[in-house]
Amino acid sequence: MSSLNVAVLGANGQLGKTIAADWHRSGAEQQISLHGFDLPELDICQPGQLRDRLAAVKPRVIINTAAYTQVDKAETEKELATQVNRDGAATVAEWAAANNCRLIHISTDFVFDGSASSPYRPEDPINPLNHYGLSKAQGEHAVRQRHPDGALIIRTSWLYSRYPSNFVITMLRLMAERDRLQVVADQLGTPTSTHSLARLLRSVIGSDIDSGIFHWSDAGVASWYDFAVAIQEEALTQGLLRSAIAIEPIASTGYPTPAARPAFSVLDKSASYERFAVEAVHWRTELRNVITELGEN
Repeated sequence: MSSLNVAVLGANGQLGKTIAADWHRSGAEQQISLHGFDLPELDICQPGQLRDRLAAVKPRVIINTAAYTQVDKAETEKELATQVNRDGAATVAEWAAANNCRLIHISTDFVFDGSASSPYRPEDPINPLNHYGLSKAQGEHAVRQRHPDGALIIRTSWLYSRYPSNFVITMLRLMAERDRLQVVADQLGTPTSTHSLARLLRSVIGSDIDSGIFHWSDAGVASWYDFAVAIQEEALTQGLLRSAIAIEPIASTGYPTPAARPAFSVLDKSASYERFAVEAVHWRTELRNVITELGEN
């Protein structure tokens, strides 16, 4: 039986790298032929380039992880963020629709404004607070409009891995350099390991579900302060840090940023549990696994 051709766009990002490593380690390559693309070889904002590269491998599934993800910088680079997150996503969806190809598009919890008091469901109204979130919301709309019957959108949150750049890698560096850190404690969400998301994506590919919006994160809830404290605890246990430093919880007002963040962006994953037969692992367990992986490299 021939393997399924899958193209990963944004293959040099942390999720793209994790997909390649985890699927190879799990033996998924026996059923899946993975083709990774990234800049400068493939720019999703260049339709001709996209068409030529994808036509060469003829994917049956595209996983679009390519995105502009610099949340604060997007406030001053609005045109670039929109070009990648909206227009690039539209270009990918158009190709997928024209070639009868399933599309799995990765989006974000930042499409929500954080005013909820219970986990956001996929069907809840979106209202992004910053331009990054707006550009991703526009990308979702473009994908659904251009490939309504063959595009799945997966929203995720607070993504991290052993690959830079992300909150875990930044915190470990700062904890080694400083004797004190202040971390925001009034923004709640769920840290999510790229390993966890890569496992979900394998389940999505193996399903017969071709369209819709789904949520995925690890289990549990945390503030950025909780996350930072856990990173230090796990890193000390694994010997990645020599000594502990003081970590102080502060309000968002004490750490102003160019882009506003939602105060609450926990995602309701019940539809993903039901449709893809998967369960999330608690974020502390996933964090421990990533810290262990960092210690082995």
